[in-house]
Amino acid sequence: MEPPDFEAMNFTAAPAASFYPVCDGWRDGSEGSMFHLAHIFLFLGFMGGSGFYGLLYLFSFLALGFLCCSVWAWADACSTDSFLWSFALLGAAAAQVLHVTYRLRSVSFQGEFQELYRCMFQRLGVSLAHFGEIVACCDGDVQTLEPDHCFAVEGKTAIDKLSVLLAGRVRVTVNGEFLHYIYPFQFLDSPEWDSLRPSEEGVFQVTLWADNPCRFVAWRRKKLYLLFAKHRYIARIFALVVRNDIAEKLYSLNDKAFDCSGHRYDLRLPSYCHMPGTELEKTDGFLQVPVQGGRTA
Repeated sequence: MEPPDFEAMNFTAAPAASFYPVCDGWRDGSEGSMFHLAHIFLFLGFMGGSGFYGLLYLFSFLALGFLCCSVWAWADACSTDSFLWSFALLGAAAAQVLHVTYRLRSVSFQGEFQELYRCMFQRLGVSLAHFGEIVACCDGDVQTLEPDHCFAVEGKTAIDKLSVLLAGRVRVTVNGEFLHYIYPFQFLDSPEWDSLRPSEEGVFQVTLWADNPCRFVAWRRKKLYLLFAKHRYIARIFALVVRNDIAEKLYSLNDKAFDCSGHRYDLRLPSYCHMPGTELEKTDGFLQVPVQGGRTA
């Protein structure tokens, strides 16, 4: 038996030729200015934010970037594939710009709702789409209240809605004594709304009178809670604006509270806030709140 020929039996595999060519050398010169301008626009575009205006910013800069890429591919690179891809992406970005612009024009509200959005919701970053859901919940209705008419009567009117004053001025009284005014873009019933759970019912503990012709928007309690269940973001926004409104009302009352010596009394003090009803009755001579006509409450 002859010994095997190890030289003929060479099992070492020859390296396969690379499918993609390897760069033998880098170009000394840089690409043209259009190439760099395209990437600057793309960089700025990807820094866009959220919402309709963020989308408009994003796709506008992407369209400019892909336009520059198309010009560069046509004039400098002379590559059909690069030009076609860049031009297709330019068309897609331009279509998105037109679509977002159309949606921005279609989301519009009447003057009073537009002012409500500007004063209460825009500063919180609420999008027009979410505000549209809020307006739809009240059916876009604006209600009126004639002078010297009551919005709510102490101990009688049920708490079944949440309302915001759009125009006019409302006077708040308790037991016939003046407490404070409610001005436009303030809630009419924020303390009452926040005092009840969704399953609870209650009545107003104050009376609300219209000092002059008033206009307000009201959301029915059940419909608003259904909206909150559907959009948790809107629920958080309402919780924020309602409690901020309550804090402003408390501070307005705090500015009117003085003790017998004329010093301002802080309603936030635990000794006052957590005082039992029997102890509160004893503070009548200590806590005095000036009211109309020079009387004290």
